[in-house]
Amino acid sequence: MSKIKKERLQAELKQIFWEIAGSILVAIGIYNFAVHAKFPMTGFSGISIILYQLFQIPIGLSTILLNIPVAIVCYKLLGRGFFFRSMRCMIISSVFIDYAAPLFPIYEGSRLLAALCTGVLAGLGYSIIYMQNSSTGGADFIIMAVKALRPHVSVGKISFAIDAIIILLGTIVFRDVDGVIYGMIVSYLLATVVDKTMYGMNSGKMALIVTNDGKKISDTIENTCQRGSTIIKAQGGYKQDDRDVVMCACNNKEMFLVQKAIKEADPLSFTIVLDSNEVHGEGFHTIQVGEKAN
Repeated sequence: MSKIKKERLQAELKQIFWEIAGSILVAIGIYNFAVHAKFPMTGFSGISIILYQLFQIPIGLSTILLNIPVAIVCYKLLGRGFFFRSMRCMIISSVFIDYAAPLFPIYEGSRLLAALCTGVLAGLGYSIIYMQNSSTGGADFIIMAVKALRPHVSVGKISFAIDAIIILLGTIVFRDVDGVIYGMIVSYLLATVVDKTMYGMNSGKMALIVTNDGKKISDTIENTCQRGSTIIKAQGGYKQDDRDVVMCACNNKEMFLVQKAIKEADPLSFTIVLDSNEVHGEGFHTIQVGEKAN
């Protein structure tokens, strides 16, 4: 086996592993917490739960049947690679929901705790799957299609909007106002967990250091955490003297070390630290979500 084929196989196996891990979390969140609590669930899983409550149709089977027409429509927009990865993950998650999740104990306690556990577990599961540039099909196809058309909108926000509609439909079936409230809690929590997990990996801090010796500060940053920096020529507003502004992006732990090192290197420097929701580029992890790739 050539080196390239071996690397591709390893990447494929790694992706399948994470799809299985994400599917397990989703299955437990849906079957072991959401179903027994009988509140409207999100996505196509929510529609599947409605069908399960009305007609006792297996959740995994109904999920597959619902996915077929949506998958056909979204095939061209999302690309063949994303389509086949999603089909594989859809089958994996459906099997876990119908056959693996029932092997675990079903939570029969507080509905609020059930909603919280559902949102956290399913949110973590979906985010792991999304980070593999895959999905569980169904509403995920719609979410990723919207993401492809509107890249500036986060996955969590798109998911919450779609899920809110499905939850309201579930109200008609369950006729349970409390259930709707719990369903909205699940939807909001799931969307928040997805966004924090996916985009939180790229979050960090950005420092702007005003100093008289930009080269010295830049070297200090590189020696402290091996991060690059940019020196911007500036001018003081009061004395009109020449100053350097050193800009650096790093994670939260590194920023603490950078601040300490800068204070020792130049006690007279002025440092501004800002939160960065996302940082892309060398040294930071890049997530490909819903992008067309064959």
